[in-house]
Amino acid sequence: MLERQKEAGRFCWNELLTSDVVAAKQFYGELFGWQMEDSDCGGMAYTTVKVNGDDIGGIMQRPAEAGEMPPMWGSYVTVEDVDASAAKAVTMGGAICVPAQDIPGEGRFCVIKDPQGAMLSLYSHSK
Repeated sequence: MLERQKEAGRFCWNELLTSDVVAAKQFYGELFGWQMEDSDCGGMAYTTVKVNGDDIGGIMQRPAEAGEMPPMWGSYVTVEDVDASAAKAVTMGGAICVPAQDIPGEGRFCVIKDPQGAMLSLYSHSK
């Protein structure tokens, strides 16, 4: 991840939750020339998307708890404190869709919904 993406308020990551990781990797790899790097993230297969060696996003299998949600891209915005930002969003009329949780060795995230229903992920990097 680029250092400037770690600044609070910046979009820092884009992630595809999909029902067919192999097809998604082929499609986007050919469409944009993205490089793909597969890894195991705590027992979960994950593909990091790269442009010229820079990590820009990821692709993963849609988790079971997402139910029948269609495949979709989600965006992450860097915040100083995920828990505080999520609490503030709630006081402003938003809602928490996925409670704050740690990504071991990486950071902490949650998913919120704004008062109009748009979802966005909040992310703080490990120090």
